[in-house]
Amino acid sequence: MNETMTLGRMIAQLRKEKGLTQLELAQLMGVTDKAVSKWERDLSYPDIATLPHLANVLGVSVDELLRCIPKPAVDDEAVADDKVTKYVALALQSIGMAMGIAVAVSSILGSTDYQSSSVLLGIGLACLGIHSFVKK
Repeated sequence: MNETMTLGRMIAQLRKEKGLTQLELAQLMGVTDKAVSKWERDLSYPDIATLPHLANVLGVSVDELLRCIPKPAVDDEAVADDKVTKYVALALQSIGMAMGIAVAVSSILGSTDYQSSSVLLGIGLACLGIHSFVKK
C-alpha cells in the first residue's frame, strides 16, 4: 500500500481512471463539483451514507476505498524488469561513451598505444552495440 495515498488522492485517481470529470462524478453522486474537489484535496470527506454508491461508481469496494488500496494498474514485475532494462541500457551507453572519451584523452596526451586504444574502442563499441540491441 502506498503510504501517501489519502482518500482524496484515491478518489481522484479512480475518477480519472474511469475518465470522469469532477463535475460528472458530482452529478452521479448528487453533490456539487466543489464537494468533489474538496474530497480530492482532503479538505472534506464524502458522507458515510454515500460511500457504497461512491465505491460502486468508482468500481471498487467500500473496503478498498476506505483503506486507500488502489487496484493494481500494472504488473509490478513488469515495471521492475523495465527499470532494470533501462539501467542496463544506460550503463552500456555510459561505458561506450567513456571508452571513446578515454581513447580521445589518451591520444591528446600522447600516452596511449595502438593495442590499448583498440581494446578500449572495442569495449566501447561492444557496449554501444549491445545498448542498441537492448533498446529495440
